[in-house]
Amino acid sequence: MDTYIDIIKNSYTGYWNYIKQSILMELNWENYFYGLIIISLIVWGLEIIFPWRKNQPLFRKDFWLDTFYMFFNFFLLNLIVLIALSNTAEQLFDDVLGLVGLSVASFQLFDINTFPYWARITVFFIIIDFVQWFTHTLLHRYEFLWNFHKVHHSVKQMGFAAHLRYHWMEPVVYNSMKYIPLAIMGGFTAQDVAIVHFFNITIGHLNHANINWDYGWLKYILNNPRMHIWHHAKELPPEKKMGVNFGITLSIWDYIFKTNYIPYNGRDIELGFEGDEKFPKDFIHQELYPIGKK
Repeated sequence: MDTYIDIIKNSYTGYWNYIKQSILMELNWENYFYGLIIISLIVWGLEIIFPWRKNQPLFRKDFWLDTFYMFFNFFLLNLIVLIALSNTAEQLFDDVLGLVGLSVASFQLFDINTFPYWARITVFFIIIDFVQWFTHTLLHRYEFLWNFHKVHHSVKQMGFAAHLRYHWMEPVVYNSMKYIPLAIMGGFTAQDVAIVHFFNITIGHLNHANINWDYGWLKYILNNPRMHIWHHAKELPPEKKMGVNFGITLSIWDYIFKTNYIPYNGRDIELGFEGDEKFPKDFIHQELYPIGKK
């Protein structure tokens, strides 16, 4: 028990020190705080220069709510619970495996750090993106998970900051699903994670931005604003009711598994979900919403 208490305490102090170092600019490439700010300002600038929906306000509906979500989900959530929960769960998993004479290394099929640099980054990125695509489909398929995911789909006017509007349970689900493939791949460097993470944030911001882009032939590989707007469509055909265009960074999974859907230019489609007019409009009640659902 003392081990778990120490893990929790070290998680809080360690992440708090990381946030302070980030804000004070004592970190280099791993500074997610200013990395998020820089990426957000660049993509917001692109929205201003190349607006797709020209009648959409610069400070669109729920702009400040989504901005709060960005920093809450990216930093405060980690400090409040996520890092401590993740580290404790990892230790518990290791301890349970130890009872039967196994360890995480027992599942390791290959050590990604033995790969050439380009291969290490590519394999890590592709495997994690597929796991996230699959997890995203589950968020739409099962009512229990969908009630959490509704927070993200409550956006009524699309903009870059909507990317990180999501319930705190979502990263718990995503990280749980990613743990096994990460164990199979073996160790990976923090710099690898940072590079992939910053790339994913950039594409995610662009996917939700008010920009009329699809990257030409790359649209079959990379998710893009023209494609992702349909993921947020309020009205879909009966056969697509479970959702479409689940890609996180890569769109190729949707084309492979036939979940792609772009029937026409979706610039002016209504966003949301059935019954969203009754969905809470403020942060606290949105976070509490799934608790009241069966």
